[in-house]
Amino acid sequence: MKFSSYLIPILIISLIAYSIYKKNNAYSSFVYGAKTSFDLVLTSFPYLVAIFIAVELFSVSGLSKLLSTALSPLFKILGIPLELSELILLKPFTGCGSLAVLENIFLNYGVDSYIARAGCAIVGSSEAIFYVTAVYFSQTKVKKFSYGIFVAIISSLLGVITSCLICKII
Repeated sequence: MKFSSYLIPILIISLIAYSIYKKNNAYSSFVYGAKTSFDLVLTSFPYLVAIFIAVELFSVSGLSKLLSTALSPLFKILGIPLELSELILLKPFTGCGSLAVLENIFLNYGVDSYIARAGCAIVGSSEAIFYVTAVYFSQTKVKKFSYGIFVAIISSLLGVITSCLICKII
């Protein structure tokens, strides 16, 4: 067996041993953490529902395809294939939705194609920006987070360009 299959049990046992060494009640700490995570879910839920509804409307309304077509000249200049434009537009909103688009790319172009490899690199090198923002900022008192979103979108676009370039070279 590989070391990686022992990693989680080793971490759990180490955590319990450290807790005993520090004379902390590990069970009480676990219950407290579970309790506060439940509160986190309850306060984050409206923000998550809003993001899920926005993503579904974005896909179902045809807006994602319309934007894909409109942005295709810009993507072509940046070296991004048109076939990946819907994936690129959907990824900042939802990780699961982008995986569904990636699955369609696999079915249409094959898993070993340049399009599929670049799609995998894009999905792996970017984050669901608006989802993470909704969860994080629902729990903080920060109200001016527009710069953070702008920087995240720019860095995601740079990651997309780099992913396509690297996959084209390899």
